[in-house]
Amino acid sequence: MLRVWDLNRVPTPAYIIHEGMLRENLATIDRVRSEAGVEIIVALKANATWHIFKELAAHSDGATASSLSEARLVGEYMGVKTHIYAPIYTEEEIDDLLDASSHITFNSLSQLDRYGERARVRGISCGLRVNPEYSTVETDLYNPCIPESRLGVRSTDLSTWPEGVEGLHFHSLCESRPADLEATLMAVEERFGHHFAKLKWINFGGGHLMTHKDYDVEHLIAILCSFRTRYPHLRVILEPGSAFTWDTGVLIARVEDIVRNGGRGTLMLNVSFACHMPDCLEMPYKPTIRGMHDPKDGDEEWWMGGNSCLAGDMCGAWAFDDGHTPEVGERIVFRDMIHYTMVKTTMFNGVTHPAILRYSDERGFEMLRTFSYDDYKQRMG
Repeated sequence: MLRVWDLNRVPTPAYIIHEGMLRENLATIDRVRSEAGVEIIVALKANATWHIFKELAAHSDGATASSLSEARLVGEYMGVKTHIYAPIYTEEEIDDLLDASSHITFNSLSQLDRYGERARVRGISCGLRVNPEYSTVETDLYNPCIPESRLGVRSTDLSTWPEGVEGLHFHSLCESRPADLEATLMAVEERFGHHFAKLKWINFGGGHLMTHKDYDVEHLIAILCSFRTRYPHLRVILEPGSAFTWDTGVLIARVEDIVRNGGRGTLMLNVSFACHMPDCLEMPYKPTIRGMHDPKDGDEEWWMGGNSCLAGDMCGAWAFDDGHTPEVGERIVFRDMIHYTMVKTTMFNGVTHPAILRYSDERGFEMLRTFSYDDYKQRMG
C-alpha cells in the first residue's frame, strides 16, 4: 500500500476518505458534546460508509437512521440501537425497525396513532416531528419547513401534546450556521414551547455544519448552553450528517477527451455529475477542484463533462491556477466528496462506479470497495 498522499498513483475513478481529516472533524464534534452538554448522533443519510463506523461511534452518542437498511447497518457495525425517523413506516417493516431502535420519531399524528403503542410496549421512547414553519434554507428542494411540507406536524394541528410522546423533533437547517439555529429556536419556542414541560428530550435535527472552517463553534456552544439553562430537564440531541465527514476526502477523475464547441472547452471525465455527484446538479452547487479556481477576466475557462449520456451531465466553469493547457490523461481532483455522494450514487447508463478507498498516514491507501458489471446487473434482477 502507498504511504504517501499521492493521488496520481491510485486508481481512478475513486472516492478516497482521509482519516486525518476525519479525526479533525471528530475532535470538533467531541468539543461541542463536552462543552455544551448535548448528545450528537450520526445521521447515516449523509454517509453510510460502514468502514468508518468504529471511528464515528467513538466520537458520537449513537446514530439516526431513516430506513430499515440504515437501522440494520447501525446495529451491525456500531453495535447500538438507533434513533429512527422516517416520513412513513409500513406494516411490513415496523416490527424489525422497532427491534433495532431505542427512539422513534413519528412524522404525523396518524402514524403515531397507528404504531405508537407498539413502540411504547417495547420500551422505545417516542417522539413527534413538528414543522416550525421557519427556515433560512433558500433552496426549496432542501427546505422542509414550508407550510405545505409533508414533513412534520404544524402547531395549528397540535392543540394538546399526545400522551406517551416524550420527544419533539424538528429539522430546518442545511449546511447552516449558528445564527440560523438561533432564529429557528425562536420559532420553535414560540409555536411549541408551551409543550416543553411534557417532554424528556428535544432533537434539533441536522444541518449543523460545525466542522466548516468558517463555522463559529463558540456561538453554537453558547446557543446550546443557553437553551439547556432555560430547559434543564430536556436532553438536547443534534443529528448532523455532513459535519462528520465534511471535507474529509476527494473524488479523483481523469480527463479522457477534450471537446471545444461554441467557444466552450469541456474536459470529458471518467466520472458523472448525475451519477456520482448528484447534488452538484440538484442543489445546484459547483464543487471545489484542487488546483483550479473560479475564472477571472483573462483566464481560460474549462467546463467538466460527465460520462453519462444525459445532456446536462456537466458543470462549470473553472480555470487552472497555473494557467496550463490540460491534456488527456490528466487527473481532476474534486474536493469534499465524501458526504452526500457515495450514498446518493446511481448506476444509470451502467457507467463505471468509482472505487472507495481510505487513506491514513500509518497504513497508506487501502481499497475498501470496487464495483463491476455484476453490481450493475444484479440491481436489475
